[in-house]
Amino acid sequence: MNQPYPPSHRPRQWHMPPRSVRTAVKLMYGGAALSVLGIIINLTTIGSIRHAILGKYPLYSSGQIHRLELVIVGGSVVTGLLAAGLWIWMAQANGAGKSWARVFSTVLFGINTLAVLATFARPHSAYELLTGMLVWIIGLSAIALLWQKATSAYLQAR
Repeated sequence: MNQPYPPSHRPRQWHMPPRSVRTAVKLMYGGAALSVLGIIINLTTIGSIRHAILGKYPLYSSGQIHRLELVIVGGSVVTGLLAAGLWIWMAQANGAGKSWARVFSTVLFGINTLAVLATFARPHSAYELLTGMLVWIIGLSAIALLWQKATSAYLQAR
């Protein structure tokens, strides 16, 4: 029987993703959960957002404060739901060994980095900043795992 590779040079067969991928996927699901939790926190701490707006714009009328409050809270709900959906999609795609998902996850992490930095430029609550930073740390950890050698070998073998 002819074998395409000598026994010592056969490519490694991956029956399940390496630990780095499995851990990154778990972190991504955690990022989705934390994104939803961030929405809940922002909705329950609207008063602290109002306080942050007053601190940054003390001359705003109550109508202006209310409109800005709605924009901030509404924006956080929309982006939180979008982020949770993207976390879940990337967790599934990376877990399935899709090589494009690693690159796309990295791009999304870059966008998230810019979003966290933008938080400092607008009124925000301490809770919003805390959840944003925790989501960012989870993303950084997942990206670091996705670019390890074991992950690269797994993706190349698939």
